[in-house]
Amino acid sequence: MARREALQPGVVVSVVGPTASGKTELAIALAKALGTEIVNADARQVFRGMPIGTAQPTAEERSAAPHHLVDFLDPTELYSAGTFEEDAVPLLSNLCTAHGSAILAGGSGMYIKAALQGLDSLPADTSLRAQLNDQVKREGLAPLLARLNKLDPGHVAVMDTSNPQRVVRALEVCIVSGRPFSSFHSGVVKHRPWHVVSVGLDPDRAELRERIAHRARVMMDAGWIDETRALLPQRDTNALNTVGYKELFQHLDGTLSLEEAVELVITRTRQFAKRQMTWFKKDPKTTWFSYESKDRAGVMSAAVAHAEREVKRLQGTPLPR
Repeated sequence: MARREALQPGVVVSVVGPTASGKTELAIALAKALGTEIVNADARQVFRGMPIGTAQPTAEERSAAPHHLVDFLDPTELYSAGTFEEDAVPLLSNLCTAHGSAILAGGSGMYIKAALQGLDSLPADTSLRAQLNDQVKREGLAPLLARLNKLDPGHVAVMDTSNPQRVVRALEVCIVSGRPFSSFHSGVVKHRPWHVVSVGLDPDRAELRERIAHRARVMMDAGWIDETRALLPQRDTNALNTVGYKELFQHLDGTLSLEEAVELVITRTRQFAKRQMTWFKKDPKTTWFSYESKDRAGVMSAAVAHAEREVKRLQGTPLPR
C-alpha cells in the first residue's frame, strides 16, 4: 500500500494512431511493462457480435492484458463520446490508483478527447434529432452531410463522415444554436486526477496502405462475411453504419461482388486512416513514432521505452494547474 501511495497521482498513457497501425500491440506491450490494464477508446469495439469487423482484441490479446469497455453493448444501443467520458474517466482513475498508471488506446479521436480533456456542453433538441434520423433512413446520409458541410465545413473536414450518429448530432447542434458545431469546442480542459503521456504511431504511407489491405483480407479469411450475414437484422443501427459492414451488406444485397466489396473496404479504410491522422496530429503533446516495415519492431520497443521513462518521471509529481 505504501508503494501505491507514493505513485499518486498516476499517469494515463494514451496510444493513438490510424487504424491498422499497431495500437493494440503497443498498448499490450505497455500494459505488461507497466503492470496495468487497458481502456478501449474505439467507438465500434464497444459493441458485441462484431469482433472481426471492428478488429477487437482477440481472446489471446485480452489474456495478455486486461481490456475494459470492449464487447459490452448490443449494436442496437446508442453510445456517444459523452457516455464514454462518463464510463472511461472513473475506470482510468481507479486503474491509476491501483497500479500507478493506465493505458487508453484507440482510434476514435473524440473518445480520446472526451476521456483526457472532457467535452463541452452542447445544446440538444431530441425532436429535431429524431427528424434527422428519419431523414437518414429515407434518403441516406449524403443530404445531411451536404447540409452540415455548408454550416460547418471545418468540422466535416476532420470528422468521421461515415458515422450517421455524429453527422446527425453535429447538424442538430448547428441548427439549434445557429452556430457551427466546431465553435463549441472551447478548448477548456476539465480537471483529471492523473498526468497524461500521449504516444502516437505513424507508419510510412506505403506501409500503412499495405497493412490496411492485408488486415482486410485476414479479416475476410477469419469469417467476416459470415459475421456480417449474422448482423443483417441489425443493419440499420448506427453501430453497423460504418466502413466495412456497409460494403459487405452491399455484397450480400447482390449489388457488389465480394472482390469489389473488399476493394471498396480497403479504399475507404485508407481514407478513414487519413482523417484519423488529421485529427491526432492536432495535438502538439503527442510524441510520434514513425516506422517502415524493416524497422517496425525497433520503433515499437522505442515507444515502450519512451512511455516507461515518462511514467517514471511523472508518477507522484504535482498535477499541472
